[in-house]
Amino acid sequence: MLSRGEDLIVGLIALGLVPWIAWTVRRGLRDGRLPVGRSHLLRAERPGAFSTLLFLFVAAALLMAAIAAELLLNLNLGIRS
Repeated sequence: MLSRGEDLIVGLIALGLVPWIAWTVRRGLRDGRLPVGRSHLLRAERPGAFSTLLFLFVAAALLMAAIAAELLLNLNLGIRS
């Protein structure tokens, strides 16, 4: 079981990833391209794949926010075993 200090560190890291993912999504919507590895996916070329990748980015941000909330606020959301 993790100690409270480890929960705090991991929670802060997870919380720090949320704005980075949101910035990536905002920039992707503005420019019409999302990063995939070292490449980019253009909305004009593949709109279905762009929407799917956008959904995955938003889902990742929501999951990171839930993990951060559970670790920082000591909630019992069932994410940890």
